[in-house]
Amino acid sequence: MSAELDLSPPEVPEPTLLESILRYGLFLGAIFQLICILAVIFPSSKGPEQEETEAAESKTGEQMKKPKGPAPQIRQKQKKESKKKR
Repeated sequence: MSAELDLSPPEVPEPTLLESILRYGLFLGAIFQLICILAVIFPSSKGPEQEETEAAESKTGEQMKKPKGPAPQIRQKQKKESKKKR
């Protein structure tokens, strides 16, 4: 039992710049993932004013669009007539 026990702390090399960047990047990525998961679990509720403006915008967009139903029907009739003439 004459051997001495080495109780000094182990030698750990200093982290390199790349290792530091990697560690902080992974840390920020984990925080971002937690924020995304919380956003899915607790969705933000819209106020009544925001819902009214969105409803008004969708109505005006629908009114500006012209119905395109009759135009294809006319084209089909013209094609049928041209086939009959042959």
